[in-house]
Amino acid sequence: MQDQPKYKDLRGSAFFADGRSARPLVEDTVARGFLYADQKFATGKSGNDFVTDLPVPLTRQLLERGRERFNIYCSPCHGTTGNGLGVVVQRGYRQPPSLHIDRLRAAPVGYFFDVMTRGFGAMPDYAAQIPPADRWAIAAYERALQLSQLTTIQDVPAAERPALDKQTANAAPLPPEPDDWKPAFESSGPGDEPLKKDQTEPRKEHRP
Repeated sequence: MQDQPKYKDLRGSAFFADGRSARPLVEDTVARGFLYADQKFATGKSGNDFVTDLPVPLTRQLLERGRERFNIYCSPCHGTTGNGLGVVVQRGYRQPPSLHIDRLRAAPVGYFFDVMTRGFGAMPDYAAQIPPADRWAIAAYERALQLSQLTTIQDVPAAERPALDKQTANAAPLPPEPDDWKPAFESSGPGDEPLKKDQTEPRKEHRP
């Protein structure tokens, strides 16, 4: 097979006048699959530099889509808040850096798109699982997560603060213990209420 009559990548050719074995595409060739003529949208870069602005409109729908996709694909490692403490990390998987460190806060938005596209370090690429439009939605949501960790009450418009206080007052209290899931496994059968402390011991039957 080594001696087949074929050209190998990047090898020259004495047959063609330009000396190249790789030939240009025939005029009017139609691309197969997806053609992304917009470099910024397809790569997250302008030339060799990451873009600093989203190449898509920033809307509420975009952020909601980004949150949904982030929770599906990213949160298992990065956590729902982007702190790098997702459920698989808590079970021994390598911890990614928090999205809230200074280096990533300063990174251009195109960097996040590029990491999702090509992977980085222990993180594999997600180009096959997440289409470009959703990668931009996730990148926009990651920016929102970063902003959320630096926001103070002073950043909320005065007219909206009463509604925020009302939501906080009505919020469900946090569980008292991190192992609050355990009672679900202590029930005596499907659909039963969790057993109380005095019910954990087997009952003694009194037979006549």
